[in-house]
Amino acid sequence: MVTANGELDLYTAPRLQTALAALLREPVDRVVVDLSGVEFCDSTGMNVLLAAMKRVKENGGTFELAAPRPAVRRILQVTGLDTVFDIHEAVPALDVT
Repeated sequence: MVTANGELDLYTAPRLQTALAALLREPVDRVVVDLSGVEFCDSTGMNVLLAAMKRVKENGGTFELAAPRPAVRRILQVTGLDTVFDIHEAVPALDVT
């Protein structure tokens, strides 16, 4: 799981991109990005999420967004990305086996 906080924009998206790239050095079955702490997300942040989702899915994994706040959910809806991403209302429990 990757947790993002604050604003996800042109200036902060590279940090999320770095965290996701580190996680994706090896193929993974499931990636969950916890957005519960994200107050704002612009197109740069969305592009980071889309690129990571593409990479995960190319390797047969699932990519999920969890607990987006209303402002972020609205951006997902307006852009139509709410139909592209698998979105959970709350942060799902992850199997740790």
